[in-house]
Amino acid sequence: MTRRATDNTKALDAFIAAKTEIDAMLERLAALSADHFETSPDEINWGHVGTLNHYRAKLREISDMAFREGEHAE
Repeated sequence: MTRRATDNTKALDAFIAAKTEIDAMLERLAALSADHFETSPDEINWGHVGTLNHYRAKLREISDMAFREGEHAE
C-alpha cells in the first residue's frame, strides 16, 4: 500500500495568516510600550497601573503557554 503525502497547504496558509497577525500585534504593542502607553509621568494614576497589570497578566499567560513555564510547565 502506498501512502500519499498529506497536503497541508490550507493548514500552512492558516498558520502563516495567524503568525502574521501575531507579528502585527506584537509590533503595535512594542510601539505603544516605547511611547509609555501614551502617558506621561505627570498623568500616571492607579487606573493606569491597573490597566498595565492587566496587560501584563494576559501577556504572561501567553508567554507561559508558549515557553511551557508557570502553570503550563511540564
